[in-house]
Amino acid sequence: MHYLTYTLIILILATGCSRRPEPSVNTNTYKQNKKSSVKKAVHPQTSSPQERSTVLAKLYKQYNGWKGTPYKYGGLSKNGVDCSGFVHQTYRSLFNITLPRSTNDQVTQGRRVYINELSAGDLVFFKTGWNVRHVGIYLEKGKFAHASSSKGVMISSMYSGYWKENYWQARRLI
Repeated sequence: MHYLTYTLIILILATGCSRRPEPSVNTNTYKQNKKSSVKKAVHPQTSSPQERSTVLAKLYKQYNGWKGTPYKYGGLSKNGVDCSGFVHQTYRSLFNITLPRSTNDQVTQGRRVYINELSAGDLVFFKTGWNVRHVGIYLEKGKFAHASSSKGVMISSMYSGYWKENYWQARRLI
């Protein structure tokens, strides 16, 4: 009986931010997303260096306000937040962009960008388990802000072993 209980607890803890299987890839995703709830925003990649630094400054200010917030699956507040909730709240408050609430729905927004094209504000996605996905917000120089299930809201390096091994894709919201 104890074995079953421990197994169940481990499975619950390992599920992380998203429990649904990876969404199927649709070549019309970008066209469909133009009609989504994502409002057009000026992206730092297509803006001046001054605007890019402003976006980065806003992201760091947001991070500093959320730093250390504990992880809570389904949470949306500074009492507890999960990875997609942190991204959802950040985009809403900083850029007036309403993103879907789940990681699996957020990965369908905007357009895909390659890792060598990343710019402050891009969403970075990771496959952290068979059917588990994780999302964060790219900052600069390989760093991203996210809500870690073990340490809460923090900044990590995409080039560290764990994140490098589990990197999946990045999306830019237009």
